[in-house]
Amino acid sequence: MQSTRVKRSRTAAGEAAVRTRTPEQALAALMRLCARAEKTRSDALRLMRGWGIAEADAERIVARLVADRFIDDARYAEAFVREKQRLSGWGEYKIRTALQRKRIARETIDAALEQIDRSKTGERLAGLLARKLRTVKYATQYDLKTKLMRYGLSLGYDYETVADAVAPLVKETDLCDEF
Repeated sequence: MQSTRVKRSRTAAGEAAVRTRTPEQALAALMRLCARAEKTRSDALRLMRGWGIAEADAERIVARLVADRFIDDARYAEAFVREKQRLSGWGEYKIRTALQRKRIARETIDAALEQIDRSKTGERLAGLLARKLRTVKYATQYDLKTKLMRYGLSLGYDYETVADAVAPLVKETDLCDEF
């Protein structure tokens, strides 16, 4: 049994035009997509659900893509960790959460996160916080410390790493010591 995708669009006259997509067409489209950029199993399944492909056909297509190495969740996770850590400055918690949302297995995520160079994490975070310091508006040192702590935590770094990176950037006051 073949599924079809129905795409509705409007012609110049306003009537609905219909175009169908078979599982074979979906496979070809996913091969093109995966050749251009890394995708996960869940990305492919989500796309096919949107195209109206039956679950059994979608699983068969994903199995073929995995067998042909168009889709590899471990390869995706490693590339994702590299990109988000080096280019976006994300911490381990934020990266882990994003990969979990992509429905990647915990073991795969753990293996990908092993490549993070933890010795340079503090330096990287300090640089990001110093850059943020130039743009943040604050009335007191307490406000500054609060905003920098929130920013560092929002990047996905653990509390101790953020606190250690914020300390040299903020002049200590009695009010700041309560933090």
